[in-house]
Amino acid sequence: MPAEPTRRILLATSLALPALRGTGVHAQASGPITVASKLDTEGALLGQMMAIALEARGVAVRARLQLGPTRILRQALLAGEVDLYPEYTGNGAFFFQQEDDPAWKRADTAYERVKELDGARNDIAWLRPAPANNTWAIAVRGDLAGRAGLRSLEDLARYLTGGGTFKLAASAEFVESPAALPAFQRAYGFTLSSSQLLVLPGGDTAVTMRAAGEGLNGVNAAMVYGTDGAISALSLRVLEDTKGAQIVYQPAPCARGEVARRLPELQAWLGPAFAGLTLERLQALNAAIVVEGRPLRDVAREHLRSVGQTG
Repeated sequence: MPAEPTRRILLATSLALPALRGTGVHAQASGPITVASKLDTEGALLGQMMAIALEARGVAVRARLQLGPTRILRQALLAGEVDLYPEYTGNGAFFFQQEDDPAWKRADTAYERVKELDGARNDIAWLRPAPANNTWAIAVRGDLAGRAGLRSLEDLARYLTGGGTFKLAASAEFVESPAALPAFQRAYGFTLSSSQLLVLPGGDTAVTMRAAGEGLNGVNAAMVYGTDGAISALSLRVLEDTKGAQIVYQPAPCARGEVARRLPELQAWLGPAFAGLTLERLQALNAAIVVEGRPLRDVAREHLRSVGQTG
């Protein structure tokens, strides 16, 4: 998740299943692959997808889902206690103390940077990321978005300049941190007054989204993370950050180099699942778990089937 350090190409494969299973048996002889994830729902969902995809190829998997926060997973990976887990490209900015480098605010350069740095310094392999970006964002009510034609933060800036009614529910951290709301305001040239803000305790986006969804105290917008599950359920629309005010956080499989070399098919096995995770798709999958209460493993299997993978 984006604030975690401070708080927080579709690859088609024509390999036949018998051939994949043969490779899996070979990999299994070398010992099981430890697949882990972070504590949050999205991390567990992605880790489950990865585990199921490997199991379908006959690879023995030791699942350690919801093992801990970023710091714990990262240390476990570097220590060889975990072989594979889903990480976010933007966290590389914090791993390598490069938070101010603009390369992390573009999807392509963020991925290439973390892939190069982690590979060279730590022998960590980053597979291709999902197109979804789970970064800090501003979402508005769907009725407002439709009425005012709001699709991006540039649209929001024009709306505000024209005197449009607007009130944002957000945490104190989001309002005050230079990397959050102030970064949006600098990039897009707008300033929200105190009367346009409802500052709520804590950093739970479920609370800010509910305030917008219910129109609490005139709130019609919320601080969110881009792939939050309740976004679609509450009929909110995430405004696109067209100027790159935020670091990009695309989820990607992250593996120890020895494991990636041992399983050269890893990209072919996991690539379609991650390539199919658009922003809207990942929002919907998260919603199936946190809003509808569906079992996480069922949701993971459903997504794998939707992209033509065994699950």
